[in-house]
Amino acid sequence: MKRVLALSLAMVLASPAFAAETLRYVALVDNGKEAGHQVVTTGDDGVTRVDFVFKDNGRGPELKEEFKLAPDGTFTSYHVTGTTTFGAPVDESFGRDGNKVWWKSTSDHGEQTVDGTALYSPLGGSPAGFSVAFAALARRPDGKLPLIPSGTMSTRKVAEADVSNGKESRKVQLLAITGVGLTPTFAWATEEDTPRLFAFIVPGFVQLVEEGWGNSAAALETRQKQAETETLVAFQKRLAHPLDGSTLIRNARVFDSEHAKLGPASDVLVRDGRIVSVGKTGGAAKADNVIDAGGRVLLPGLFDMHTHIGRWDGGLNIATGVTTVRDMGNDNATLQQIIAEEKAGTLLATRIVPAGFIEGESPMSARNGFVIKNLDEAKKAVDWYAEHGYPQVKIYNSFPKDILRETAAYAHSKGLRVSGHIPAFLRAEEAVERGYDEIQHINQVMLNFLVDDKTDTRTLVRFYLPAEKVADMDFDSKPYQDFIAMLAKKQIVVDPTLSTFEYWRQRPGDMTESYAPIADHMPPDVQRGLRVAEMKIPDEATAQRYDKSFRKMVDFVGRMYRAGVPIVAGTDALPGFTVQSELEWYVRAGLTPSQVLQIATWNGAKYTRTLDDRGSITPGKLSDLVLIDGDPTTDISDIRKVAMVLKGDTVYYPSEIFDAMGIKPFATPVKVTAPENVFLSSPRTAGRRGPKDR
Repeated sequence: MKRVLALSLAMVLASPAFAAETLRYVALVDNGKEAGHQVVTTGDDGVTRVDFVFKDNGRGPELKEEFKLAPDGTFTSYHVTGTTTFGAPVDESFGRDGNKVWWKSTSDHGEQTVDGTALYSPLGGSPAGFSVAFAALARRPDGKLPLIPSGTMSTRKVAEADVSNGKESRKVQLLAITGVGLTPTFAWATEEDTPRLFAFIVPGFVQLVEEGWGNSAAALETRQKQAETETLVAFQKRLAHPLDGSTLIRNARVFDSEHAKLGPASDVLVRDGRIVSVGKTGGAAKADNVIDAGGRVLLPGLFDMHTHIGRWDGGLNIATGVTTVRDMGNDNATLQQIIAEEKAGTLLATRIVPAGFIEGESPMSARNGFVIKNLDEAKKAVDWYAEHGYPQVKIYNSFPKDILRETAAYAHSKGLRVSGHIPAFLRAEEAVERGYDEIQHINQVMLNFLVDDKTDTRTLVRFYLPAEKVADMDFDSKPYQDFIAMLAKKQIVVDPTLSTFEYWRQRPGDMTESYAPIADHMPPDVQRGLRVAEMKIPDEATAQRYDKSFRKMVDFVGRMYRAGVPIVAGTDALPGFTVQSELEWYVRAGLTPSQVLQIATWNGAKYTRTLDDRGSITPGKLSDLVLIDGDPTTDISDIRKVAMVLKGDTVYYPSEIFDAMGIKPFATPVKVTAPENVFLSSPRTAGRRGPKDR
């Protein structure tokens, strides 16, 4: 799901413009397949109108915008209507009269007094909004553009390129936009006194480019990746603190993830990115560096078992204690690049376990990984993933159900696990019978009781049907009990991603329980974006019904866990912070905090087949460790109080990362002290199974 992308777009985009009769853009995915358009028309009445549509994976936004500009290039009036990616209505307006401004959206409203130039930043704007921002910024001698309701946008040129469409040549520039959202946003603009948007590219996902210039998109994406790399490398150098020699973490209460319990105060010695020993605190051994835990809780690094990783996600993940992610579907070339950069240490990133994405060809296909038409192509996709070290494949919505059994058997013969969405016109139990080892998303589990061989779950029906119907389910009845028993008997793993489905019950302007604990720490524009609803909820009765359905899905996760169904903690949403809220939902489902922490550590390693290397604080394993300023074994919400993260032989201080992203820190950092001699007695190496014994 591209919820994070949709949120980031809403936070950085204003609205469209360029003083031309008509300007057309095309949205390209999967090496040139058209998936949408943007048409910007300026009329004789001075009104600019935009028609924006983008459809991928059977869903996407549809927007109509109108606006007028003041002489300084900012809005005097603005209006957008349409629908969000998941069908919620968009209706937002803005006006300015002198120094008085006002705005109203489905999520908020307000008014201010504004002196001088300031640009309204809509919640529901299209990518054409870059043109307005670039033109207004070009008029600003200080290069900064105040925003309404709050914030300041600035840009800097990071690259340029010469492009040609065979008839015309043009020079374009890549601008890095800062001051909005949590990380820089990149867009290509024309090189002229009044620059406008030429292309907006999200590497590995979509290329929005002026019509007639699509042949230049691939080269621009390559150049953009190079330019982003320079910024990312500097980000990593600034925030990473490499450790030389050995490091002693002194007086830490170590969480035993294998047995889901908190141990006594211990000293943990690490060297060269590995855990050397775990023993009683105080004693006799030398160390080059010391971290005084002061009785804080030390956890193995957390896992996020459902991401679609991007190059900018590492900051939020590491700062929230996530040291390993499982990527559940990506552009293969982009993912291979990110994996290589992480291994080289040039990217602020988690460790990555890839799942190979295989989709079937259809008008509603997601365009990640391999999109296949037949069994031979499916086998070739499996071969590629096996050759590149992927431990599993992920089947998606349009995959041909008639070849599922043979594809799963072939993947198993290559040593790969099989998971995914349930292909259209199948039920979950049928997918399990045909070879699934794991199911992604709680809605895909619930659809088992709601679909037949004519239900097309490639559309938004896969969200609205369970939102409407789960409320009436009787989980104590035989069909549900039999289904849970089957999952437990076969040890079918479930990746619920509960947090990402809380938008089912979010009304416009409300803050979800998943993000309420972090909202006050976010920049104002991000806080505003978190209140945008994504589902169409027409009335209070529907809201109550969707809320009941969501809470019953939470209960179903608890029932599965207690029956012995393996659960893993995935998100498919805002990096890092959503892992923390996901764990809170499991506690609400009836699990203890310690059981939940075991899911986020031990289970993560077990079902990514990395248990030899991580998942517990055990001698011989990677020193991926998280120091918590609180006790999440008694209050799972303390998981947000991350004071220090050690990934191998590199220390990160979440407070530093958050400061760099405009986020108010959640805990005071615990830092490495100057080298000193300390002693460690009775190292707990004997009697503990090392990674080679598991």
